[in-house]
Amino acid sequence: MKKRGKKEELRALKPINFFALLLAGIINSIGVTIFMAPVHLYDSGFSGTAMLLWQITPEYLSLSFFLLVLNIPFFIYGYRKQGLLFTVYSVFAVTVYSVSSYLITYVFPVDVSTASPIAGTDLLLCAVFGGLISGVGSGLTIRFGGAIDGVEVMAVIFAKKLGITVGHFVMIYNVALYLVVGIVLDSFILPLYSVLTYAAALKTVDYIVDGLDKAKSAMIITTKEEEISEELSEAFGHGITHIHSTGYYAGKEQTIIYFVVNRFQVAKMKNIVSAIDPKAFVTISEVSDVMGSSLKRSEA
Repeated sequence: MKKRGKKEELRALKPINFFALLLAGIINSIGVTIFMAPVHLYDSGFSGTAMLLWQITPEYLSLSFFLLVLNIPFFIYGYRKQGLLFTVYSVFAVTVYSVSSYLITYVFPVDVSTASPIAGTDLLLCAVFGGLISGVGSGLTIRFGGAIDGVEVMAVIFAKKLGITVGHFVMIYNVALYLVVGIVLDSFILPLYSVLTYAAALKTVDYIVDGLDKAKSAMIITTKEEEISEELSEAFGHGITHIHSTGYYAGKEQTIIYFVVNRFQVAKMKNIVSAIDPKAFVTISEVSDVMGSSLKRSEA
């Protein structure tokens, strides 16, 4: 398969993506500078690392400076693995995040020096809402083709070499970050609240990227595939896939029904299957993404 050239990749850049990434960077900066930073809570990844470095170094080194210094080199270094579109979108998002953080902290008429302008010094409120808002920004960045934290790129580069998954690499990095914060501050109260921030952000990213209405895939092993397929098709209006297989112990030919529904339809699907074939074997798995349509064709 022929790889696309740089010019072709650049032509694939979309203005709507840049607009969404502009919003994402601004939203992320609001979560960090309005809620987290004033009460010394810490974001995850390089963003959290930048916040720590900002607080323990001279005043002329700003949060914005560390965000650029930590993130952009890894996005550029990861260009070959992630591609030009991802790199351009990510650098743009991080730059917006950095500039917006600087404006909120030093230019706009809002005091974020000692307390959150909205949640005051309430650590729980700052942790939860800071995480939710920054999670929206991170989720939008991922959804529109980039990333706002270079630690994810670092994970892609180094995780395989270390024999761990990308998710485990990011988790280990964040645990190490919060441990260092606790040691530097000589207290683990703020790092523990920061874990709440991380959890809220992580869940929000899932909702933004995958949507509230996550799809579920069902594999139904039954001897009454025609009756079940007809009933499911009528009930949901979806296309259905039959997979022909052979049972290992009995050696009999059988059919597996593959069917995708959303999470609110799972109970109804189970009721239909069990009513027709109580002995049917059903497994249900979460689907991370769906492309194309499973709607059945209308009859002529």
